[in-house]
Formats: sequence, C-alpha cells, structure tokens
Amino acid sequence: MGREIKFSLVYRDMWQSSGKYVPRVDQLVRVAPAIVDMGCFDRVETNGGAFEQVNLLFGENPNKAVRAWTKPFHDAGIQTHMLERGLNALRMNPVPEDVRRLMFKVKKAQGTDIARSFCGLNDHRNLRISVEGAKAAGMISQAALSITHSPVHTVDYYLDVVDHLVEYGTDEICLKDMAGIGRPSVLGELVAGIKKRHPHLKVQYHGHTGPGFSTASMLEVARAGADYLDVAIEPLSWGKVHPDVITIQQMLRADGFLVKDINMDAYMQARALTQEFIDDFLGYWINPTNSRMTSLLVGCGLPGGMMGSMMADLEGFRGAINAAERANGRKESTLDELLVKLFSEVEYVWPKLGYPPLVTPFSQYVKNTALMNILALSSGKPRFSTIDKDTWGMILGKMGRLPGPLAPEIIDLAKEKGLEFYTGNPQDEYPDELPKFAAMMKEEGWDEGEDREELFELAMHERQYRDYRSGVAKERFEKELEEHRAKAGAPIKVIRPVVEIPKFDITGMMEKHPEAVPLQAPAKGTLIWEIDAIDASTAPVAGKPVQKGVAAGYVQTFYGMEEIVPATDGRFLFAPLAQGTPVVKGEIIALLVP
Repeated sequence: MGREIKFSLVYRDMWQSSGKYVPRVDQLVRVAPAIVDMGCFDRVETNGGAFEQVNLLFGENPNKAVRAWTKPFHDAGIQTHMLERGLNALRMNPVPEDVRRLMFKVKKAQGTDIARSFCGLNDHRNLRISVEGAKAAGMISQAALSITHSPVHTVDYYLDVVDHLVEYGTDEICLKDMAGIGRPSVLGELVAGIKKRHPHLKVQYHGHTGPGFSTASMLEVARAGADYLDVAIEPLSWGKVHPDVITIQQMLRADGFLVKDINMDAYMQARALTQEFIDDFLGYWINPTNSRMTSLLVGCGLPGGMMGSMMADLEGFRGAINAAERANGRKESTLDELLVKLFSEVEYVWPKLGYPPLVTPFSQYVKNTALMNILALSSGKPRFSTIDKDTWGMILGKMGRLPGPLAPEIIDLAKEKGLEFYTGNPQDEYPDELPKFAAMMKEEGWDEGEDREELFELAMHERQYRDYRSGVAKERFEKELEEHRAKAGAPIKVIRPVVEIPKFDITGMMEKHPEAVPLQAPAKGTLIWEIDAIDASTAPVAGKPVQKGVAAGYVQTFYGMEEIVPATDGRFLFAPLAQGTPVVKGEIIALLVP
C-alpha cells in the first residue's frame, strides 16, 4: 500500500482568488456539512487573509463568523487553518508585536488549529514572532515559503530560510505557490531537500492553477514526500484558483498513493451551494476571466488572486492612458492590449525592485509601479516617475530584506530623494499598541469581548472596525450591492415554463440534418430570446433568419447580459427552449442551418 496523501480544502482562498467577498456566515454554516460529508478532507482553510476584513466590510462581526464556521469541522475531527502575513498579520501594512501575539490567542480560542504564516519577502525574521506566537497559543505553526521563479530563488535559498524557521520551532512547512509559477521539478527537489534535512516536518503544498503548472507540481511534490495538498471544488476550481480535488485524487491514486474516497453526492451538494452563493450576490464581484487559465502569467508571475483587482485597475487607468496616447498622436489601446503591456512591464519592473515574491502586498506594489510606468511612458515621461510610499517602504528595507539586489537606477532615485535604507529588524519599527486600543475601547464604552477578540479587531483593523460598529459598513455594502444589481440590469420579467420542456434528441436531429450547426449558451443563466417578451412560450420559429456575429438572443447572468452570437449566417431549424428557461454554459439551445 502506498504512502497516504491528505487533502485540505482552501474554501476561503477559493473565494478570495475569485472576487472581493466571501460567503456570509449563514452561507458558510450551510455548506460546512456538505464539505464534512465529502469525507476526503483532513483540513479546511477557514479564515485569515482577507476573511476578517471582508466580514467587517459586510458590516458583520468576524469573530462570530470564525467561531460558527470552524465549529462543524471541529465536531467532525477536521483541522482548520488560517493564513496570516507575518509582519502584516491580517492586513496590508505592518502590525505591532503585541497585536500579532494576541491574534494567535484569539484565533486559537475561536477554533482555528493551524496558523499558516508567510512573509512575502521570505525574510525569516518576520516569521519568528509568528512561529513563537502560534505555538504559545497552542496552535500548530506552519511557516510558509513564498514560491516564485527567478535567478535568486533557488532550492538552496529556500532551504536556508527553512533552517531558520526550524530554529524558531515551526512544526510544518507550506510551499505557498501563490502564482503557480514554481517549476514542478524544482518544487520536488525542494520538498525532498526539506524532508532530508528535517524529516520531522510536515510539508503542505499550495499551488494556484493560473499558468498551468500546478497539477504537475502536485505530482512532483507528492513523489518527493509532501504530506498535504491544497485543493478546491467546482465551480471555483481551476482558472486562476486551485486544482479540483477530484482530478488530484484520481491522479495520485493512479500513481500508487493512498487517498481518501470522495462522497460525490456531498461534492455535488457543496458545488450547488457554492454556485447558489455566487448567483445570490457574490458573483457580482467575480471577474469572468478568473475562470480562465493563461500562460501569459508564466512570464509576469502575478498571482491569480490579483486578476480581478488588476482588471479593475486597468479599466480605471485605460481612459487616462488612452488620453495621453491620443495627445501624443499614438493609437489607443484596447483592454487586452493594455493587459499584455502590463504583463510585460511587470516583467521589466520586477528584477529592478529586487525580485520580491509576487504575493500580497508586494505583488500590488510591483503591479502599481508597472501601471504608473505605463501611464508615464504614454505621457512622454520616464519610468519610475511615480512610486507610492508603500512601495518605497519595501524598496528601503522597512518591510524586510529584498531577495535580490536593487537596480542602480532605483538606488540613485532613492538618493536623489534623500531617502535612507534600513537594515534593522522590521518589527522594531512598530512599537506595541494594545494599551492604546484598550483605552479606546474603554472610552467608547465597548467590551473587549470574549478572549479579548473585539480588542484585537479594533487594533488590527481600526477603521473597518469602527465602520462596522457604527453601521456605516453595512450601509455602504448594501449600497454597493444595489449599484451592482442596477448595473447588471433590472430582472427580466419572464414567466418560467410551468411544465418541464423535454430535451430534444440532438443526435437524431443532427443525423437527419447533417448540415445543422448547434447554437450554444455562452454562460450559465436565464435564456432570453426577446428582451421585452413576457410570454413563456416565446422562442424563435423555424426559418427565422440569423446573421453571423449578430446576437440571436441573450443569457441573463448574475453579472449582466451575455449575447448568443451565431457563428454562421442562416436560419433557425429547431429552438425547443422557451423564454425564461435556465441554461448552463455550452448547452445546445437551438440548431441552425446555413
């Protein structure tokens, strides 16, 4: 019998890598039993990262959410794990040491078993407090390596980081391949090296699927000795997210590994609930392109979780960039052309900024610098004309050591601005703040909460916490939701068929009419043949002409209308599905004849 490989469902990251929000606590509690019943997971990622902030943005209490969400897994004997960013803990900027240490006590009390801690720069100094804090709180400390591919990120480089983390007392190592650009053979060599030097360590691999390496990487690390693999489930697997558990389970079983069976009835239930949450409201913040893999990510190395925000940034910059291009007599760029430009600019900028692994927040810093460079170049200005203060903080060493050397022009630019480089321990720059926030709680008349969890939230996310307490956050979210619904269009007034429409025999029809061309639904949603029709029987009649490239109908999705565009001129042969029928992407909804 082969060695056992265990799975962790990264349900939190599935959502963060897809859009802005995660499900509400009532939705999470509904899906938890199905995840448990699948029977194949030893671990589930429940919180951390942006989870707590997202709950505050909802206007909900994140502490109650964590307790309710972790409980079903504890009851079933499944371990829960969180993600935290080392020096930055649960936010995008550095956190004082006393707040960081309180975080682990709070999260352990709330039901989180494992703290996955990473430093985006792989500066082991930033992880010492994370390892010590997690273990002192009774949690399993899982220190993560931020995986990337560059001349400086060698196996020996990573093994040196691991050696320091072991000195601090970490229990496990995670290979956090956030952009999915780790090369499979190198990752296998790294896992083998970790197991040889520190055989007591558990190793978990986390790889996004964006550029396409992750399935091969999972097989390589499993063969090299990895113990756990992070996986996802439909409809939020693959694309820019993570591999699906079904594929990985079957791949490993065929390779001789021992893996748990999957209860497919429970899988389909969890899948349906996840889709329900998307259709309810979460889909408004999920960019459709996140469902696609792209090899363009191989070169730039940007993480899949950034794609949604990056596309929004590009859309916002597009007008300014094209205005500058017009003013200089150059051709305007389409969104796709700008995306390629941005990828190329990231490739240019990244080594000059010292090869910081492209993970939060450093991926944002590099992306922002690249965007500003594109805008500067379109306006006839030199690169690096604009660098924001947070990026300067990274460049100057205030967030940790950069893996590689800075380009001479960046060093010269810092000197021109009179900026000083910092070589000390980054944590020393951020003094303790808990007493200050405890005084604020007292002044406001707020209770510090069970296990001081309310004090922790105020200290970690002061502005968002105050907005939550005042009710401003909930009002803002509800307004944002209304705006998205309005943008997507008012619901189409259709009468759904009261009787089931039998599926037509596509094989038989194609045999009778070999010249027929299928017309397929472009997305999941509601079939709309005529925008203003309210009659459920509305459907194209046989012989009705269609024109290549001109919409013959629509599918109303959660994010708006998708056109049903014929690939040929012709006419309808058969259209059995009436107005208002639910359809799925790729479903044949009619037959055309040229």
